[in-house]
Amino acid sequence: MEITLDLIVFVVLALFIVVSSVMAVTTKRILRAATYLLFVLIGTAGIYFQLNYSFLGAVQLLVYAGGITVLYVFSILLTSSEGDQAEKLKKGKFIAGLAATLAALGICLFVMLKHKFLNQVFEHGELPVREIGHALMSTEKYGYVLPFEVISVLLLACIIGGILIARKR
Repeated sequence: MEITLDLIVFVVLALFIVVSSVMAVTTKRILRAATYLLFVLIGTAGIYFQLNYSFLGAVQLLVYAGGITVLYVFSILLTSSEGDQAEKLKKGKFIAGLAATLAALGICLFVMLKHKFLNQVFEHGELPVREIGHALMSTEKYGYVLPFEVISVLLLACIIGGILIARKR
C-alpha cells in the first residue's frame, strides 16, 4: 500500500475524531463533552472536504458543528448549575455498557469479515448542487422532505423543552 498525502490526512483526521469522541463520552464535565462533540463534528467535515464533497462538508460545519453544538451548549447552560458534573457510573451500568460496546464491535467485525464487498471505483467529487436540492426537496420515493420535517419538529421540541426546564428553576 502506497502512503500518500490523502492517506496521511485521513489517518490524522480519523485519529482526531476517535480521540475526541472517546474524550466526549469519558469526561465528567458536561460542557467539555459538548466541546469534544464539536471537535468530532469538525473532524467529520474535514473528511467530507478531503473527499471533495464541499457541499456536504459545508452543511456539516454550518448545521451540525455550528447550529447543533450551539443548541447543546445553550441547553446545558440553561438547565444545569455552574460546574455541573456527570454522576459517577455504577459498576453494573459500566459493565453493561462495556458488554454492549464489545457486542457491537463483534457484530461489526463479523459482518465486515464475512461479507464479500464488490470492488467499485470511487470517484472523488459530488453531484451538482441543483441535483442535491431536488433530491432534498423531493416527495418521491427517495426524497428527503419527510426526514427534514421530522428533524425540524424534533429540534423545535428540544428548544421548547429546554426553555420549559429553564423556566421551572
